[in-house]
Amino acid sequence: MPERPLIHTIVLAAAIVVAGFAVGSGVQRFRLADRSVSVKGVAERPVRADIALWPMRIVASGMELGPTQDKLAADQRAVRRFFIAHGLDSSQVELLSLEVTDKRSNPYEGNPGSARFAVSATIVARTDHPERIRQASQDVGELVATGVALTSGGGWGTGPTYLFTRLNDLKPAMLAEATASARDAAAEFAKRSGAHVGNLRRASQGLFEILPRDQAPGIPESAQLEKVLRVVTTLEYELR
Repeated sequence: MPERPLIHTIVLAAAIVVAGFAVGSGVQRFRLADRSVSVKGVAERPVRADIALWPMRIVASGMELGPTQDKLAADQRAVRRFFIAHGLDSSQVELLSLEVTDKRSNPYEGNPGSARFAVSATIVARTDHPERIRQASQDVGELVATGVALTSGGGWGTGPTYLFTRLNDLKPAMLAEATASARDAAAEFAKRSGAHVGNLRRASQGLFEILPRDQAPGIPESAQLEKVLRVVTTLEYELR
């Protein structure tokens, strides 16, 4: 009879050892099965804007509405001639908005003796030849010299906006390049860690970004004709 507790103790100890071995083996297999690497691949392309917009806001002021409107109409004709002289046709230049302000209608605005009326117009030039708008922007002093007053406002600045719209043409090739870049990074990591790259587990394309070529303060991407198109992909591979 005294031997039974000893036997029970031995059996219990053996069971604990086996169970511990099984648990330890399970953790080891889990870790081996979970070995993976997450890598990023980058692709970039220099691109050039294919659309240019120039919302040009002009303003005229005076004590009487009629003559002020006449001045603005003359300035609008001058703006149209300016764009046509730089290679745009009349169908590419249109009036976007027209505003008339009577400063005397607001007792808190304006000074006595100042111009009563302010009339402004926003004229937009649009072309798929951005270099023409760019050249026009270099010669805008000629327009100002004729007496046309340019101003900002209405959500617009005083310069052109350059757009790149052919993203879909470059997407497939850039995604393939970014994916290959990520695979190369995974292979290099695996080589250094003594492993091999296995199957792809997950993939995240990321967003395409249109960046300014010159990343300088105060010069946004939309104001630059030359740009950089960039995409980053994130891939997760098994390691064997």
